[in-house]
Amino acid sequence: MNHVLIVSGHTDLAHDSVANKTIIETLQMLIPGVQVDRLDTLYPDYKIDVRAEQAKLQAAEVIVLQFPVFWYHMPSLMERWMECSFVHGFSHGASGDKLKGKKVVLSFTTGAPEQSYQRSLSSGVEIEDIIIPAVKAMCRLTQMDFAGYVFTGGVSYGDRQEHSEQIIEKARQHAQRVAKLIGGL
Repeated sequence: MNHVLIVSGHTDLAHDSVANKTIIETLQMLIPGVQVDRLDTLYPDYKIDVRAEQAKLQAAEVIVLQFPVFWYHMPSLMERWMECSFVHGFSHGASGDKLKGKKVVLSFTTGAPEQSYQRSLSSGVEIEDIIIPAVKAMCRLTQMDFAGYVFTGGVSYGDRQEHSEQIIEKARQHAQRVAKLIGGL
C-alpha cells in the first residue's frame, strides 16, 4: 500500500496511554511513510478542520482507526471527527463517493482482558458485538472496504506502573499484527 493514514482517537495519547502510544510508535517504524493523524493534539477543543481531514482521507489508500475502547465505544474525540468528516456529499449520498474503495482497519485496545468480552460474563457482549458492527455499517454507506481488525485487551493504563513492560510488549505485538494485516491488503 502506498499511503496509510493512522487516525489516533485517544483523547490524551502523550500523558494517558502506554499501549496506544507504543502501538503508534511501532507502526511508524514498521510502515515506511505512514501518516499519523493525532486527533488529541490537532483538536483538543473538538473543533475539527473538516477540509484538512477530508483531504487526508482522500489521499489515503488504507485508513487505520487506532483507539482505546471507552465504555464500549470509540473515544468521543474520534466520534466527533467522524461526525464532522464523513458528511453527505463527501462520503455518502448521490455525489458522496470520495472514500469509495478505501480500506478501513480497526486497531483498538481495552483495559479489560480479551476474555472479559464473553456473553456469559457481566458485560454480556463479545468484542465483535461492539464498535465493529457500526464501523461495518459506516463502510457500507461510504463504499469503503472493511479490511479487518486487531484487538488487544488487558492493557489498562491503571496498571502501567506495575506492568508497563508487559503492556509495551503486548502493544508491540499488536502493532506487528496491524502491519501484517495492512501488508496483506
